[in-house]
Amino acid sequence: MARAWYILHTYSGFEEQVKSALHERIKNAGQEDFFGEVLVPTEQVVEMVKGAKKTSSRKFFPGYILLNVDLNDETWHTVRGTSKVTGFVGDDLHPQPLADDEAMKIIGRIKEGALKPKPKVMYEIGDSVRVTDGPFSNFQGLVDEVFPDKGRVRVMVSIFGRETPVELEFVQVTKG
Repeated sequence: MARAWYILHTYSGFEEQVKSALHERIKNAGQEDFFGEVLVPTEQVVEMVKGAKKTSSRKFFPGYILLNVDLNDETWHTVRGTSKVTGFVGDDLHPQPLADDEAMKIIGRIKEGALKPKPKVMYEIGDSVRVTDGPFSNFQGLVDEVFPDKGRVRVMVSIFGRETPVELEFVQVTKG
């Protein structure tokens, strides 16, 4: 049997600890040849904090880990015996691997999220926002158009009594 990707359920908030513990157990059992990558599905997000852009990591599947393993009785016991692992997703005793295209989608999202941070907050047309950065700082307005692929919004702000469209990055506005 060849290696395949499986989804592992863990205690939420303990994904990184489970990943470390799993690496330790694999090494101690001498099973490095049976295991590939252990991934915590995360992406980088950008937000404004006290006027500065802050990039942080966000789990997009909290409580889950991706595991590349040649699953047999020994490797199954190594994984299931790891502290804070609640089991494989699906049939815990006879887990089914993820389809390759599904695994690649998740891995692609992890890689894309590391290269191109996403905004922490998403906006919708009609949202009331306040500009927090740039020449229109402290202006209030309504979101007129959203460009999620660019991470930008067009906001209608009132300048000298006239509604004027202003295109801003997501991190330059806050809801409210």
